[in-house]
Amino acid sequence: MRVRPETPSDRGAALAVIESAFAAGATGGRPVEAALLEQLWASPAYLPALSLVAEDDDGAIRGYVITTRARIGSVPSLGLGPVGILPEFQGRGIGSLLVEESIYRAEKLGETSLVLLGSPTFYGRFGFARADERGVHPPDPAWREHFMIRALGGNRVPVGAFRYAAPFEAL
Repeated sequence: MRVRPETPSDRGAALAVIESAFAAGATGGRPVEAALLEQLWASPAYLPALSLVAEDDDGAIRGYVITTRARIGSVPSLGLGPVGILPEFQGRGIGSLLVEESIYRAEKLGETSLVLLGSPTFYGRFGFARADERGVHPPDPAWREHFMIRALGGNRVPVGAFRYAAPFEAL
């Protein structure tokens, strides 16, 4: 499995990954994560260098993650996700590869923090911790347990209200 930045020609496959990965949670149609992904690609917050695909030896895309510009108060931060793996390839470490590579690339670019909404059990392995316990407030208080942050490059986590890229606010 190889992880690399997405290219515009990967978009159809990346969208198919997200649609398949989140299909079980969709109620009566297309997963909200698929529409969100399309909106994030069109957003000025989209960061192509930090949006990654996982492809197999044949070049078929099996996983995808997008990272977008976000803020904690007035301090730049990053929002990670959605992250998706084709259902038939889940449980093989592809999601872990995408998260690890996202952290590595964000640190290389000098970013200070990475925030996501996800499983504490899964993301805790990568150094993510509850954001509210570090003074970062989620957009929705109901997210507290699953709203997580990781400091990057030895930086301190800024304190304040977190704001995802604008397309997240329309959810």
